[in-house]
Amino acid sequence: MESLAAAAVPLKAKLGVCHQLCFSPFNMKTHSCLLSISSSPLHCQSSRSRFFTASSKLSAARKRDKKISCEFDGKVNGFSSDSGDSRFLDRQRALDAAMNDINSSFGKGSVTRLGSAGGALVETFPSGCLTLDLALGGGLPKGRIVEIFGPESSGKTTLALHAIAEVQKLGGNAMLVDAEHAFDPAYSKALGVDVENLIVCQPDNGEMALEIADRMCRSGAIDLICVDSVSALTPRAEIEGEIGMQQIGLQARLMSQALRKMSGNASKAGCTLIFLNQIRYKSALRSIGKFHFLATDYVAYSAFCKIGVYYGNPEVTSGGIALKFFASVRLEIRSTGKIKSVKGDEDVGVRVRVRVQKSKVSRPYKQAEFEIIFGEGGCMLDCAEMMDIVVRKGAWYSYGDQSEVLNSYQIENLEDLTIAVIEAL
Repeated sequence: MESLAAAAVPLKAKLGVCHQLCFSPFNMKTHSCLLSISSSPLHCQSSRSRFFTASSKLSAARKRDKKISCEFDGKVNGFSSDSGDSRFLDRQRALDAAMNDINSSFGKGSVTRLGSAGGALVETFPSGCLTLDLALGGGLPKGRIVEIFGPESSGKTTLALHAIAEVQKLGGNAMLVDAEHAFDPAYSKALGVDVENLIVCQPDNGEMALEIADRMCRSGAIDLICVDSVSALTPRAEIEGEIGMQQIGLQARLMSQALRKMSGNASKAGCTLIFLNQIRYKSALRSIGKFHFLATDYVAYSAFCKIGVYYGNPEVTSGGIALKFFASVRLEIRSTGKIKSVKGDEDVGVRVRVRVQKSKVSRPYKQAEFEIIFGEGGCMLDCAEMMDIVVRKGAWYSYGDQSEVLNSYQIENLEDLTIAVIEAL
C-alpha cells in the first residue's frame, strides 16, 4: 500500500499539470500531449470533461466576438449613416453651420453642393466644324481655356474665325486680340464673321494684350476671346530693349501670371479663351569633343554622329508650359494635303487633321479630318461620309445623281447635303 501511495504522488502531480492546462483554451495541443502520459482511466475521463468545458467556453467567446463585429456593419469611420442616428445628425448640423459661415464671410456660393448648384454639366458651343464637334463631344466648352497649335499654314486662324462666326450666329459677342497685326477683314467676312460687330484689338505689347483680354472677360459681356497668337505676345521689356539682348523666361512668366488671373475670371463669366500658338524646335547645345552643334542643326549633327535618329519630339510650343496645364482642351492641327480645283490647275483648299491632345471635358486623343476650302470653309463632305449619306469608293464620292465627286468644292447642291447631314445628326 505504501508503494502504491508513493506511486500515486507523482501521478497526481502529473495530472495536476494536465488539470492546469485544461482550462487554458490556447493550449489544446499541449493538453493532449500531457494527457497521454496519464495511465488512470478515471483521471483521463475527468480531464476530458474539463477539456469539453473549456472548448464550449472558447466557442461561446468566439460567438460573442462575431456578434460585436456585426454591430459595426454599415458604419463609416465608426459613425452610422442612418438619419436617425444622433451622431450623424450632429455631423450634418456642423457641416451646414460651417458652410453657412463660409458663405457669409466670402459671399454666397463660395461653397455649395454640386447637385444643388447645377454645375455638373459643361455647356458647349459649335466650333464651326461638325467632325471636330463630334470629336470634342459636342463642341468647344464655355468658360474654359482652349489652345490651338500647329505648323504654319495649317488652318489655326481659320478654325478660330469659324468659332467666332458660330458665337455671333448664336447672338453672342466675340473679341479678337490680333497680336500679330495680320487680321484680314475680307477673308473673315467670307468665313461668316460679322466684321461690323467684331471687337478687334491690336496691342502694342504682351502685357497690354492680356490686360485688355482680362478686363473684357471680367465684364461678363463677352462670350469668346481669341488671342492670335501667343508667340506674338512680346513683353514690354523686350520691346524697350535692344535687339539681341538676352531676355530669358520673360514671356513664360508673363503667360503664367496672366493665366492664373484669367482662368478664374473666364470660368465665372462663362467666357471661352482661345489661344493660338506656334511650334518651335528645341535649341539645346550638344557637345561632342571639340565640336558643338545646335539641336536644330540636325543635318550637321547627324552627319557628324553617322546616325539619322534624333530621340524625343523636338517640337515645343512657345510661351512656356503654363498654357498646357491651364488649358482644358488642346487641339493640334496639321495639314495632310492640298485640294485641287476641277481642272486640277490650282489649289483651292487644304485637308487638315485635328487631334485632341488634351481634354478635361470629353475623351481625349480623338481625331477629326476635314477640308478647308479657301474663302468658304468645308468639312460637310466628311460629315456626310460619317453619316453614310455619301458613299466613298476609293478616291471618289457619290451622292444622289452625282456618281463621281472628288471633294466638297465640286458638289453642286451643297445646301441639300448640309440639310441631310443636319437631319442625320
